[in-house]
Amino acid sequence: MASKGRRYRTVVVEGYEVLIGKGDADNDELTFALAAPEDFWLHVAGGVPGSHVVVRNPDKLDALPRAVVERAAELAARHSKARDARRVDVHLCRVADVSKPRGAPPGQVELRRWERVRVHRDAGSNAAARRSDS
Repeated sequence: MASKGRRYRTVVVEGYEVLIGKGDADNDELTFALAAPEDFWLHVAGGVPGSHVVVRNPDKLDALPRAVVERAAELAARHSKARDARRVDVHLCRVADVSKPRGAPPGQVELRRWERVRVHRDAGSNAAARRSDS
């Protein structure tokens, strides 16, 4: 799918639509206006600046397939300031678990609960993600 002119990029991973914010204000629009509460949300952990990543969940599944989670985590890592790190932790949660603190700047959010997905890069810059509990 083309993303030109939109405030987010769109890719399809194994049939799931994945939306990637392009900037702080765009991240807010993506997370709080476009995404549904049952969609999944990912972002690099540790306060590192990066894009909000939303995986659409129209079937309201309890969990995404592992391959989709891993690829979405890799996209979150790649679209962040941690893109060159050998190991990147990514938070994964439902959009319903993401909130905006009063007075917070664009792009800043709080998470009620999440899981950690760890993205590893080898020397050849290929990424592989592993899911773990928070």
